[in-house]
Amino acid sequence: MVEERHEWATSLDSLLDQVWKRLARGVADRRAPARHPTLATISTDGMPQARTVVLRSADPTTAIATIFTDRSADKVDDVRAHPHAALHVWDNIAHLQMRLLADVAIKTGPLLEPIWDNLSHHARQCYGFQPASGDPIPDGLRYTKSPDVAAFAMLELTIQRMDILHLGYQHRRAEFLRNDQWAGQWIVP
Repeated sequence: MVEERHEWATSLDSLLDQVWKRLARGVADRRAPARHPTLATISTDGMPQARTVVLRSADPTTAIATIFTDRSADKVDDVRAHPHAALHVWDNIAHLQMRLLADVAIKTGPLLEPIWDNLSHHARQCYGFQPASGDPIPDGLRYTKSPDVAAFAMLELTIQRMDILHLGYQHRRAEFLRNDQWAGQWIVP
């Protein structure tokens, strides 16, 4: 029998635990693979959109992940039109692909002021551009940064389904569903 390099990939419980550990590491460690997942949405005109984002939180108890954004960013319009998204993480060290499908809510206003207050000056520079994010400009730097809490938004992703693929000596794939209390089911890779 071939020895497993990642023993945690051999049971549903330990695989799910490993997913949450790696997401938590992404929140805490700027160099972790889960720090910069790909967020996939559907645009207002029905086209797929994918962009790299920064994972700000991932709570295994509520199965909610969060991302910060500028209110005028296209992804906010996408979510307004289609309040669902997927987060994709490829962890090359663990040979682990995580696809997290979620319902998304846009949070703005006074609720976010405590978060805004804790952002660094550098981080605040990402929320509030003139002209607005996505507007055309005559050259690459013809915009100004106008940090403004009113431009700050948070996408709250309530994870409904996880599709997890481990590439090992023998590949393993599992699906975990919120409405099944995350019990998990092995599926063919």
